[in-house]
Formats: sequence, structure tokens, C-alpha cells
Amino acid sequence: MKYKLLAVAIAASLGLAGCSQPEQAKEQMTKAEPAEAKAEAELGSFGVDLSARNEAVKPGDDFFMYASGTWYDNYELPADKTRYGAFTGLAERSEEQVKSIIDGLTEKETLNADEKLVRDFYVAFMDTETINEKGLSPISDVLNDIDSIENTKDLTAAFGKSWLYGYSTPIGGGMWYNRLDPNEYQLSVGVGGIGLPDRDYYLSDSERFVKIREAYVAHIEEMLTLAGVEDAGTKAANIMALETQLAEVQWPREKRRNRDLTLNQIERSKLTDAYPGFDWDVYFAQSGYKVPELNITQPQPVKDVIKLINQVDLNDWKSYLKYHTISNNAGMLAEDVYMANFDFYGRTLNGQQEPRPRWKRALSQMSGTQSLGFAIGKIYVDEYFPESSKTQMAELVENLRAALSERIDTLEWMGEETKVNAKEKLMAFRPKIGYPDEWQSFDGVTISDNDLIGNVRNLREFFHAESVERELKKTDRERWGMTPQRVNAYYNSSFNEIVFPAAILQPPFFDPNADAAVNYGAIGAVIGHEMGHGFDDQGSKSDAMGIQTNWWTDEDRAAFEEKADALAAQYSKYEPIEGNFVNGRNSLGENIGDVGGLAMAYHAYKLSLNGEEAPVIDGLTGDQRFFLAWAQVWKEKRTEQSMLNQLRAGTHAPGRFRAQAPRNHDAWYEAFDVKPGDALYLAPDERVRIW
Repeated sequence: MKYKLLAVAIAASLGLAGCSQPEQAKEQMTKAEPAEAKAEAELGSFGVDLSARNEAVKPGDDFFMYASGTWYDNYELPADKTRYGAFTGLAERSEEQVKSIIDGLTEKETLNADEKLVRDFYVAFMDTETINEKGLSPISDVLNDIDSIENTKDLTAAFGKSWLYGYSTPIGGGMWYNRLDPNEYQLSVGVGGIGLPDRDYYLSDSERFVKIREAYVAHIEEMLTLAGVEDAGTKAANIMALETQLAEVQWPREKRRNRDLTLNQIERSKLTDAYPGFDWDVYFAQSGYKVPELNITQPQPVKDVIKLINQVDLNDWKSYLKYHTISNNAGMLAEDVYMANFDFYGRTLNGQQEPRPRWKRALSQMSGTQSLGFAIGKIYVDEYFPESSKTQMAELVENLRAALSERIDTLEWMGEETKVNAKEKLMAFRPKIGYPDEWQSFDGVTISDNDLIGNVRNLREFFHAESVERELKKTDRERWGMTPQRVNAYYNSSFNEIVFPAAILQPPFFDPNADAAVNYGAIGAVIGHEMGHGFDDQGSKSDAMGIQTNWWTDEDRAAFEEKADALAAQYSKYEPIEGNFVNGRNSLGENIGDVGGLAMAYHAYKLSLNGEEAPVIDGLTGDQRFFLAWAQVWKEKRTEQSMLNQLRAGTHAPGRFRAQAPRNHDAWYEAFDVKPGDALYLAPDERVRIW
């Protein structure tokens, strides 16, 4: 949990809103595919890779292995990967496409301004000779500033500069949306600053975590030694002790998800009295934000961290900042520094045996929303995203909207008053598909072809200045929180919008030539998943306008919570590593999105058939193809270390268990003849049906 930037942010939930009425949307339902699947489908004859199946596995025992078991048993994870699956494969396709774009720019004689920024940044990143010659000198100014810290006031000022220098701090945050008025931006402040993935890594007494902590201390010592820090071993141990104290005062992840607990707005004038012992004036002065009002996400932890700031020896804080400056910037420094950092964060924490190729690391660094991602994305869309896909995707979204509307009408556990509010929110969903209508401007950005750290800082300064300039203005609802070339999707509760970047609209998620059942089971369920975030245990706390407020009757909310609790308990039984279970409470929003999204997509698929029977293709019924498409979206193989990281620090259940979501749907039992005694069998009254 490393705070690096204070910038305008967007909530992104992977499961990864238009205003037409449901009756109108229903009229736009796409018709059933013709009897024969189109031969042009990229995967197999109709859009699913049947060769990946292991038909020796009963679907009712392990639907993941039935759908993808042959692939899983035969696939060898490359040394530069911690996981591989449908998402990874598509992300690699996107990377290759972006690489082709950049290769073209390096050969092009005349470039426009944005193209030159992209080319020069890439050239600087790939210039390993210059980077290695510079060693640690690109961050020497930061290390010198840390050395000059003489008191708590100086330390507080250093914390306030993290947005520029990229080091971790115990108190930090970013510009967000005012949850009580989404038309306003608001600074949100919380606690963080630990170098391991989650507080559990510091606090668990299991042998696995003890060994990780020992390796972490050795890693810190190595990084400090590379920087010429004296007595690095003692200082590494002190940093570990400091971070352990930070971990102890932080809330567990499942508590940090609770939007009722993390909404604590306070006027700036009252902040010092409510949170004394920290020079907030000095801290905010480093950012330039005016901060008339802010939100404190973790009130008591912030107070506890302030105590630590004042109690922990100043020299330990300086060592802490030095380590995180080196570690957080290691990917842009000399190769020996990068490899020392990779040895711990790649090999030890995630089981990755080799670094990714440097060109892929370059793309990762330059492709984010706070880098040159939209400059690249504009070219990507022109070259690789057909407008027809956007049109078909828009139709699917409306089909899913209509399906959910009908499902809300028939919910037995929800009363009429809440249904009215739920449908109002549904109708207000705004879909964004493919790419922004308004592209990010890069006017004023300076990029050199031989100064990588300088380029990164220039971009940080550019986006931070933009954020400061926007602070007191009305929020910009045209901004995107993901670039078009990103394989992902998200729901933003403040704007009540669902967003699908161009890169995810490819097989196996979406194929315009695939069977309808496949597209509904894959991208249709992803659409439903993102819609489901508006109605999950936390997204359901915001209304149609994106305002955090209670639009439920007490009785309906209690009924919803009972079902959510049952789903949390169901997922908490999954044990991918002995003694380490899925955190069903922390992953609850995503699991509600999966189970609910699948139900919405199935309903929409049935409506699209217009009362006709789906054809049988390659011996598979429409329902079987629908659920197989879902399961193959979540095929993945990963290292055990990566799995542990996902269990402790991720908000999603591992793909193996996301593929099992159909066990909550009656149609799946009929489609695959799942009976009592099968491992995944749930009695009808145990199947969780929410949306």
C-alpha cells in the first residue's frame, strides 16, 4: 500500500448509464443468431475453445477444470509471469498492438506533438546504457532532501511532497469526488505506507509470513546498501519495526471497504482540533490544494499514525523514506537497482522467476492515466478498434439494462418502494464504451529522450497541476479512469457510470462473429458485473445521482444483507492454499457482481432468443455454451505466491472460483445435469439469488 500521487482519481472495479426506458430497450433486443454459428469466430467454431475442456471432470464437481482443465494441466507458466489466463492473453495482445504503434513512431519522420512525447519517453526508457551510467543519481536530490530533514515539521513537508517524488508515506491520499455531492471534487486522506501487500503479512504468525518478513528485511538492507547507507542492517530492522506499527493501526481490508465507515467529512478549519499533533498547514502547502473541506477515510488510524509520526525516532523515518524512494523508483533506475527490487517483489512475493521484457515494462510505465496512456490510446483506437464493436456493445448494454429491469420487477425479497428507487438508478446508468469523447490534452508536457526520471516527474507535475486547477471546479464527467488499451472495466459510483475500454472488446470477451450465447456469457456477464457494482453491498449505498445516501427501506436492506452474508460465507469456504481461504467479506462486492451479472446476462440472452429455441452447436446447447463462455473467461494459472497475494491483498476471488459462480443459478444445474452429491451442488434454498 504505497501512496505515490495526489491526483484526480476514478473508482475502478474489475468484474472485471444512458437513460432509455426498459420498454424501449427491450424493443432493441438483438435477435437470436442463425442456426449455424458463424465460421469467422476467432475461438473454435462458435467462440469457445472446446479443446481447453477436460471432459473427464464432471461439471458439477469442478466447473473450472471441466471448462479449462486440459489447458490448465498442459500450460507451463513462463518464467516472467506470475499468472496467465484469458485476461493476461488479451492484455498481451494489447501490448503487442501498442508496441507496433510505438515501433511505427520510431520509424516515422514527421510526428505530431503527442506522438513525439510517446516516442521520446519510450526511447528514454529503453536507453539502458544511459540509465545504468546514471546509477542512483536521478534520485540523489530526493535522498539529499531526506538527509536534510531536521525535525517533525521537515518530515511533514516531506510527506506532502510524495506526489512528486513517488515515495511511500504513512498519511496520504488523493483528489476524489465528494460522495455527498458528486459535482464537487474533494481531497480524501487516509493511512498507508507499508511495503508488503497487506497488514496480514506483518501480523500473521504463520511460518510462511515469518519467512517473507525475514526476506523483506534482507531486501531493505540490500537496497539501502546500494545507496551507500551506513549500518544498513540495523536501519532495515528499524524500518520493519516501523512498518509493523503502521500495519497494526490500519483497518483490515474488509473494514476499509465499508463506505459508511470511510465517509468522514470535515471542514479544514476544524481539522487541527480533531486530528492534533500533525501540521496540516505544512502538509497541504506542498500540494497547492486549497482544501476547504476533506474526507478522512480512517479516523482512528489517522490519529494513531500521527502519534507514531511524533513518537518514532526521526532517523528511522528518514531511513524509511530513503528505502521507499529507492524501491518505488527502482523500475526507472540502473539495472542492478531494478534487479535487487525485483528479486524481492517479483521472485519472493509473487514467484516470478524472470523480469518482463524491458519493452513491456516501458509500456506499463507510460500507459497509465497519469502518464501518456491517452496519447497512446488515441492512436490505438484509430488502428485497432472498429466502430461497429462500439455499436454492438451499446446494444448489449441496453439488453442487459432491460433484463435487470425485469428482474427487479420480480424480486420477492424487495418491496415496491425500494424497487422504484432501484429502477431509477438503473435507468440513470451511463455507459462509456471504447474511448473518451474528449481526449486528454498534453499541452505543456516536456519529455526528453534521455532522462527517464525527469520525464516521470514532468508528467507527475503536469497531472498534479491539472488536478489542483480543477479542485474547486465542477467535476468533469467526461474523464475516464482507464485508457482504451487497458483490458479491464469499471463502475464509478459517484457518476453512476459503467465503463468498458476498447481493449476488452475482443475475444474471448466479445467477438462480433461468435454465437450469441458466447457473447452474453462473456462480455454480457461482464456488463452485468459492472451494473451489479451499482447494487452490491457498497455500491448500493449511492443513489441514481451518485450521492451516498440510503434509498432502501430498513426491511429490504436487511433482506439484502442476509443474502450478501450467505454469499460471503459461500466464498469464504474456498481454500486454494492450505490454511489460506478466500476472504468472502473483502471480495463480496466482486462476488455479488459475478453472481448477479451472470443472472442478468442469462436473462438477457433468453430475451434475445425471442421465444425460439437456441440451436445445438457441436453438441452443446445454448445454455451450455453460455456457461462455458463464462468459465473460460476466468481460466487462469498462477504461482502459489501470487495466489497468496491475491487472497490477502486482492478484492477479487481467484479466477478458479469465479468460474464456479454458476452454482448459484438453476439453469446451470439443468444444463450440465448437476445432482446432489456433486462437489459444487447447492440445494435450491442455498443458492444465492440477489439480482
